[in-house]
Amino acid sequence: MNLDQILENKNVKLTPARRSILEILLLSNKPLCYDDIKDKISMDKATFYRNITKFEEQNLINSFESNDKKRYFEIQKALHAHFVCTLCNKVECVKDYPYFSLDKYVIDNIIIKGICAKCNTANNN
Repeated sequence: MNLDQILENKNVKLTPARRSILEILLLSNKPLCYDDIKDKISMDKATFYRNITKFEEQNLINSFESNDKKRYFEIQKALHAHFVCTLCNKVECVKDYPYFSLDKYVIDNIIIKGICAKCNTANNN
């Protein structure tokens, strides 16, 4: 789905700032925080977060907070888990995760915390 279709489906007005943020998120293969995005956009932090809030209200993006107290964002897609390394704070999408459900609950995010393969290998050497 392209950017125009996504926004049209949600009745969100496309501004240059919104286009910039969404294009970066669409092209990313992992969740991004403000620090990952700030050098790629020409807007102040307040404008960035004002638009992010709008996207969250319209269910265009998902977000979660990591161990490093940074908020990470991604375009809302099919439900999948995120792995957060407790040592290096690396955030990655987990494609294959055990499916589970909770009766009468709606699951928005699945966050798995632990030690990533790189940190685990470094600690065992």
